[in-house]
Amino acid sequence: MSQGLPGDTPLVHDLIGIGFGPSNVAMAIALSEHNSKVGRQDSVTAHFFEQQSSFGWHRGMLIDDATMQVSFLKDLVTLRNPASEFSFLCYLQSQGRLIDFINHKNLFPLRVEFHDYFEWAAAKVDDLVSYGHEVVTVTPFVHDGTVEYLDVTVRSAEGLSVHRARNLVIGTGLRPLMPDGVERGDRVWHNSDLLRKVDGLEDDSPSRFVVVGAGQSAAENVAYLHRRFPDAEVCAVFSRYGYSPADDSSFANRIFDPDAVDEFFAAPEEVKRRLMAYHGNTNYSVVDIDLIDDLYRQMYREKVLGTERLRFLNVSRVTGVVEKPDSVRATVRSLVTDEESELDADVVVFATGYSPADPLGLLGQVGEQCLRDESGRVRVQRDYRISTDPALRCGIYLQGGTEHTHGITTSLLSNTAIRVGEILDSLLDRRVKSTSDESRPTVEVAEGAGGPPGRSKPLKNREFSAWPAR
Repeated sequence: MSQGLPGDTPLVHDLIGIGFGPSNVAMAIALSEHNSKVGRQDSVTAHFFEQQSSFGWHRGMLIDDATMQVSFLKDLVTLRNPASEFSFLCYLQSQGRLIDFINHKNLFPLRVEFHDYFEWAAAKVDDLVSYGHEVVTVTPFVHDGTVEYLDVTVRSAEGLSVHRARNLVIGTGLRPLMPDGVERGDRVWHNSDLLRKVDGLEDDSPSRFVVVGAGQSAAENVAYLHRRFPDAEVCAVFSRYGYSPADDSSFANRIFDPDAVDEFFAAPEEVKRRLMAYHGNTNYSVVDIDLIDDLYRQMYREKVLGTERLRFLNVSRVTGVVEKPDSVRATVRSLVTDEESELDADVVVFATGYSPADPLGLLGQVGEQCLRDESGRVRVQRDYRISTDPALRCGIYLQGGTEHTHGITTSLLSNTAIRVGEILDSLLDRRVKSTSDESRPTVEVAEGAGGPPGRSKPLKNREFSAWPAR
């Protein structure tokens, strides 16, 4: 634990970001846009650290024909600032494809195209990020018994360095989830490994793949492997009778609206659980209906022609995998008969989802001052700030890992632009109150600065303290 000494005057950032995926790219853009409109005194100083050597977002799933499941208007900025030069439409204009995209009459771009948009946007704020820098620990800087700052230790090719901040924003993304007892290997993959590993199979002439899972990624994996390896059998294993269609109807999509976050946050725990159960079929273990129809059509066609390469082992589960040097054996159990059968394959792909990274995993001693609810979950305020012991004066904001408090959009792109605007609002509001409490001249902040257009009043249910986080 660092102790404050008289005369210490290190460079202190207003905000340090851990991770630089889409959410923190959007955060950097919001900061950049804010700073361009205010004087130097009112600007927010920030820097982000990203472990990867360059920007990358689910690269293993950038299948050439896979499309986004979210409208292009829910990009990194538009819902917060429709006039932003960082929008997807501005990206299209810069690439000479705006007219072509309009003529395409489609709200849902190719996933590979949206990734290119993210890279384009990230490059425009690359002065705020250090790639190839891994945050290894966060320690409190204590003065007069109070944590005034957070010291962030970062590892890079040059060694270790320490950076000081008044606030953190954690955007470390999701981690691939494998079934208990199953380890990833040369022939046992998570779907996030698909494109990175599949090229190595070209010379092996694979004869069979097994894909485990019932969601969008699983279905995309099945379709891709079936298309890419025309001589191989592809076996899809899931516990349902078939893929369930995603509910993307207009009313159901209201669960992704910004106002739905306010309502979810204010709701009793029982109502939160009901809402998640009611609307889980908008996002979890569901598949676009067009892809379901394409797979069924292909399966039926092969039955008619007597060349069945696409097999669906439904109402079943993979209960074990044994990897060998040149193959992998999957044990499949029928949930109806309880009978087991074995499938020898070249690869087993587990499209079994992701889990959020532990938001407190890097915080060490600081994490001990973060409050939890009766279920052991991190307590998070409406402005995405962790509730902390009063002695911790720094704000720690989460971009992800807040589904229990803020709802289904916590790990999705739908609310990213709005969320970063709200976090910026919180930073500015707390700065104003902090300087006021300390009898310093108050920083004048325009109403709604950094937030969505027209949203100048305080957010509903948002608890603000002075600079100290309560």
